[in-house]
Amino acid sequence: MGIREKLEKIMLAITFAEAGEHDTAREFLREEKRSRKQKRPRQRPRPEMRAPSADR
Repeated sequence: MGIREKLEKIMLAITFAEAGEHDTAREFLREEKRSRKQKRPRQRPRPEMRAPSADR
C-alpha cells in the first residue's frame, strides 16, 4: 500500500471521527495496522559498510 492510500484511509477516519462515528473511524485505522503486519517482508541483515581507511 502506497503513501497515497494510507493518507486516504487516515483522512476517511478523521472525517468519520468528526461526524461522531468513532467506531467506524477506529475500524479504518485498525484495518491499516492489520494489513501492514501481514505484508511486511522479512528483513535481511544489511552488509556492513565501512569508510575507506586513511592508511591507503
